[in-house]
Amino acid sequence: MAEFFPALTEAHRAFVVKQPVFFVATAAADARINLSPKGMDSFRVLDDATVAYLDVAGSGNETNAHLLADGRITIMFCAFDNPALIFRIYGRGRPVLPQDDGWDALAARFTLLPGTRQIFVIDVQQVQTSCGWGVPYMAFERERETLNKYHAGTSDTTRFGKYAVRTRSIDGLPVRNPTRAPA
Repeated sequence: MAEFFPALTEAHRAFVVKQPVFFVATAAADARINLSPKGMDSFRVLDDATVAYLDVAGSGNETNAHLLADGRITIMFCAFDNPALIFRIYGRGRPVLPQDDGWDALAARFTLLPGTRQIFVIDVQQVQTSCGWGVPYMAFERERETLNKYHAGTSDTTRFGKYAVRTRSIDGLPVRNPTRAPA
């Protein structure tokens, strides 16, 4: 049975920090729903009502476009061990890029990775837990190094490689790109 909370509790925080993967869902009017898996120790609980995650350039920038257009975001964690649990964070998000006010203080909360593009900050509106009994048991083996290796091999001027040229989402929505490298 699902339970709702107005903010994250200490038990929620303890659960989140143990999870090696989470999923991000966003949408904008007349656009596809975007659902992306994330890992690489990129999620942080800033306080009981604010979370954030570090975004590394990858296959697109749909989350940026959707948050600029609409702001709604859902983050989902699920336990692949015991106890079974699905944990969702519903909120409103915004991208913070290296050129934005507040970047330096926010970035200090993370280990910046090669290809860091932005940090998404989410104001928590509601948190939900549910049983997770349908989620299979799985074991975490290790992080993939491919994306870090790819970005480590690019120069500052081509830091995102082919991903730097994206100025629109797959549905034509505008995106914001970094105008300076993260410090």
